[in-house]
Amino acid sequence: MKACFASTDILLPSDDIDLSKWAVIACDQYTSQPEYWKKAEQFVGEAPSALHIIFPEVYLEKEDAKERIGRIQERMTQYLKDGVLRTSIKDGFVLVERRLGCGVRKGLVGCLDLEAYDFRPEKKALVRATEQTIASRIPPRVQIRQGAVVESPHIMLLIDDPERSLIEPLYKRRTSLKIVYDTDLMLGGGHITGYAIEGEEAGLLNSRLYEKQNASGGLFLAVGDGNHSLATAKTCWEQLKTTLSEKERESHPARYALVEVVNLHDESLEFEPIHRVMFHTDKKTLVSEFKEALKEQGISYDTGDSITFVGVTDRESYDLSGTEGRIPVDIIQTFLDEYLVGHKESSIDYVHGTDAVEEIVKKDNCVGIALGAIRKESLFPAIQSGGVLPRKTFSMGEAYEKRYYLECRRVEE
Repeated sequence: MKACFASTDILLPSDDIDLSKWAVIACDQYTSQPEYWKKAEQFVGEAPSALHIIFPEVYLEKEDAKERIGRIQERMTQYLKDGVLRTSIKDGFVLVERRLGCGVRKGLVGCLDLEAYDFRPEKKALVRATEQTIASRIPPRVQIRQGAVVESPHIMLLIDDPERSLIEPLYKRRTSLKIVYDTDLMLGGGHITGYAIEGEEAGLLNSRLYEKQNASGGLFLAVGDGNHSLATAKTCWEQLKTTLSEKERESHPARYALVEVVNLHDESLEFEPIHRVMFHTDKKTLVSEFKEALKEQGISYDTGDSITFVGVTDRESYDLSGTEGRIPVDIIQTFLDEYLVGHKESSIDYVHGTDAVEEIVKKDNCVGIALGAIRKESLFPAIQSGGVLPRKTFSMGEAYEKRYYLECRRVEE
């Protein structure tokens, strides 16, 4: 028997491809900084790159979205036809070593059975979302995935393995494994090395994963990054499987999604808060209405660092009390949702990294809202109890530390 996360065939760029140009940051990063994506485009040029087969979300609202999706799908097909992408690992995994300023992040790339995942918390699935899934964000992604012949993941799942018994022993033996990629990552992304786990080693790993799943108490994996991408894959599969026979459903490649699994307790894994930026918003008005909303709820505030309102030249920070167990991000997000209803001229974006917040608020009428992080040890118990965190509560690392697209997998038969 295999676990819901298991070995698979993995595509990688051919040996003559410049991997420093191939690998690209997750598409949902730098959504308010189009200059980042312009730099990536200039660096890549027309070289083979994952940049040509993803849709950076900074461009989602552009008028040429439909044409862009068509070009993406054509390029995927061309990469397979020309041998740019080839099957490098057969029924195996990639052990990932990502070198960052905060240390070395270790992970396993394999495939997830989407039948075991559900983003609805009441379903108590083996693999669950950590935060609220925004239904409106799924349809644009469905358009991209439908008709795609390959997928490349920026999805990172977390496993609660405080004993460090799954990934870490493999990493200690990495010198005995074949290196399948080794490259610097563009625009300050650090360095990444991938090791093949195949054959008998992959079989043993599948067995260990199955044991871990059986001992998980019903919650095996939690989505750390890429929840909406995984929800999109799930949505596409649910639509497709209605057209398939029971036998076809068992092995169809669209039933699975390529993901990376990381130990929640990896020393390099830092839970970074996701900050908010309000556009076309007056800071004085925003803070005043927030304080009034707190008063109405019986919540007190004092100087602290849980919530910081960032302006061009000043900032003011607060701690909250009397919240009855609600975390600060829940309180501020509820307020901002209501504020946006009453202030149609305002809009919101979610930003990774305090540096990005400070850069964006230099623009006219922008207010940054920097948040403190949650303790990662509280994550699995919170989800196990049946809840999800407010949307955009935390991120695993700063923007430049996010997963880069590198490995691919076929999603069409």
